[in-house]
Amino acid sequence: MKKIAPQTIDTLLSIIQHYHKDPNRQADLDLVRRAYDFAHTAHNGQTRRSGDPYIVHPLAAAHILANMHIDPVIIAATLLHDVPEDTGITLEEIEQQFGEEITSLVRGITKLGKLKYRGVERYIENLRKMFVAMAEDVRVMIIKFADRIHNLQTLDALPPQKQYRIALESLEIYAPIANRLGMDNIKGTLENLSFRYVYPKEYERVKKLRQEKLKGKEQYLQEMVKRAEEEIKMAGIRMVSIRGRNKRLYSFYQKLIRKDNQVAKIYDLVALRIIVPTIADCYATLGILHNVWKPVKGRIKDYISQPKPNGYQSLHTSVFAEDGEIVEFQIRTSEMEETAEYGTAAHWRYDESGHGRAAKREIQWAKELAEIQKDILGKLSDLEEIKIDFLQTRIFVFTPRGDVIDLPEGATPVDFAYHIHTDIGNKCSAAIINDKIARLDTELKNGDVVEIITEKNRKGPNQDWLKFVKTHTARYHIKSQQKNKLSGWFKSVLPKK
Repeated sequence: MKKIAPQTIDTLLSIIQHYHKDPNRQADLDLVRRAYDFAHTAHNGQTRRSGDPYIVHPLAAAHILANMHIDPVIIAATLLHDVPEDTGITLEEIEQQFGEEITSLVRGITKLGKLKYRGVERYIENLRKMFVAMAEDVRVMIIKFADRIHNLQTLDALPPQKQYRIALESLEIYAPIANRLGMDNIKGTLENLSFRYVYPKEYERVKKLRQEKLKGKEQYLQEMVKRAEEEIKMAGIRMVSIRGRNKRLYSFYQKLIRKDNQVAKIYDLVALRIIVPTIADCYATLGILHNVWKPVKGRIKDYISQPKPNGYQSLHTSVFAEDGEIVEFQIRTSEMEETAEYGTAAHWRYDESGHGRAAKREIQWAKELAEIQKDILGKLSDLEEIKIDFLQTRIFVFTPRGDVIDLPEGATPVDFAYHIHTDIGNKCSAAIINDKIARLDTELKNGDVVEIITEKNRKGPNQDWLKFVKTHTARYHIKSQQKNKLSGWFKSVLPKK
């Protein structure tokens, strides 16, 4: 694995200074240095499995966030995040030195403890702690992700069994949570770092496949970039940037599975991403591209007018290029790009001018998500059920009124009905998807408009629905109705006292 360059407090401060340009906030840089000095003293004499001094870990985690232009207050808390758990220093002492805000973040990390696969009950309890911490302050998860990324980067120092456990946990729990928070950059990093430890043979196979597929494409794509640039410029649109983006290795692997290992069916191995100033420019650019290259039917997706629940916005289109090659374009504004890459974390980033966008703003939807999932965890007892219900890839569908409904991949109209209301689920008799009547076991797709037809006199759900529903909510209510029916039947046949 590529050796990571030495990281010091000076390199950290240099990165922060580059994006944190406000001269009136020099105190933030002093705060980061003080946090480092405090952590360095606290961890003095401690080493990691690799033999490195322990301070290397919080320092590396802090660098990960600094490279994302994150608020220095969060970086200071990252430097201190292991102090209460791994040294004799208490949270009270940290509060005396650094105040309530930083201590609250460190406390959030400390509460999470060490998440480990040690029996389902213990594991679910730890997950519950994670969602409680997230509901209280989403910034805790930002620190936790940085902590986990560095642990994955240094997994080689651990025994194989531990490598596998940490990587699997990162792949199945941490990456999906990052995805739910819209943090694509973090999600992709967690997945790619975990992939080779969890599925080593597949990792090597997919890596080789991608190299073969991309071989000789550089010149071809450069010509497409040049043509797109010329056409957009001629139309009078100012383009911020255009660049190629290779599909991440783990995403490529997942898509291969969905496409029965047929590489020829994967069109977005390379996507060209165009950044323009305004939403109007996005749609104008789409029109220009379709004028130059013929669009592939069914491959145009408008996530600007219909954003994903985590805030993601972009226009996607695939076009037939020269020699029948299919190339995907993604078109978005700079703000959409920032939200797509950093999700929730974007609210604590500093922009090009050195100012925070909304450094202390409450992210209400993320808090609501955490609260809902914290509640669900109280009702679940099966780890696989947890993974399916809300750590799986999500889709979003719409009610006829345009409300967005967030469901796991593979969800059906019955899952949708129960998400709306228990009575609608219980009395559901048919579904209309995109103005066409559809079976109740139809798998819903992103962007579908779904209407549920109910039968007023229906006595309850069909038990066969349990064969295809995906959500815990639907399963719970279908099973509850069955129990109620059995209970009623027993009461009717038992002799009255």
